[in-house]
Amino acid sequence: MTPKELRSKVAAAIAACEAKKAENVTVLEMDRATPSFTDYFVIVTGSNPRQMQAISDEVEQRLSKLGLRPAHVEGYNQADWVLLDYVDFVVHIFSEKARHYYDLERLWKSAKRLQPAELTKARKATATRARTASSRRPRRRTRS
Repeated sequence: MTPKELRSKVAAAIAACEAKKAENVTVLEMDRATPSFTDYFVIVTGSNPRQMQAISDEVEQRLSKLGLRPAHVEGYNQADWVLLDYVDFVVHIFSEKARHYYDLERLWKSAKRLQPAELTKARKATATRARTASSRRPRRRTRS
């Protein structure tokens, strides 16, 4: 997967989280200088277990349409910290209490913090270019 494709997939995960009203969306781009097992963390907060499961379901549905399935899912039934591992990126869906307790942003402070809009803008621009390219039709040449 190219870096551009990866960012697009992460943007799709963010959009899915936002569609289900996830709060406090944070994206961490892991530091390449330190050994890490993934390239991005998407960290969000859900207000209750049902909402956390709905966010998880939406991420899985949207990414499965793009041909991605999580390699591993943890915590879905307990819904205090749901982890969706897509290998190149991991989506963490926390309850407010668990997010405060584990504080991944502090733990991975060497990671670059991105605004979700940085990734979603790139995804929208790619989709717009694809639509524009597909709508172009070759012109007929006329003889003079």
